[in-house]
Amino acid sequence: MLWRDFDDLNGFWDPWREFEWMRRRLSRLISEPTYDFPPVNIWVSDDDTVVTTEIPGIDPRDVDISVTGRTLTIRGSRKSEELKEEDSYHRRERWSGRFSKAIELPFNIEADKVSARFTKGILYITLPKAEAERPRKIEIKSE
Repeated sequence: MLWRDFDDLNGFWDPWREFEWMRRRLSRLISEPTYDFPPVNIWVSDDDTVVTTEIPGIDPRDVDISVTGRTLTIRGSRKSEELKEEDSYHRRERWSGRFSKAIELPFNIEADKVSARFTKGILYITLPKAEAERPRKIEIKSE
């Protein structure tokens, strides 16, 4: 069958769509860390940076936050729900497994002053800039 014959099917069967569907399904089965979860928002001010991420259903004790140089790393896992032997899934869309995300920041961080809090499924991480990275007002002397 030639490619132009597929056009006659009016999109009834699209092999590329099928490949993409299979790729997504297979990626859910692999328990390797994923690098697009969790999604983050990052706010930068003169003094610090705040990183927020939504990680509902994850116990904060299962999350590890580390800072090395200019890199913030968030690691953790979401455990899958246990089903009774007689139960089966009708639909399963929620992701479970391990995750890891490294965020490279454009400045050095005071690692000993980093703080984190977890509220209603949202993780807030405050990363103070190193003193050398903060803007300083320079006084102009006149003669």
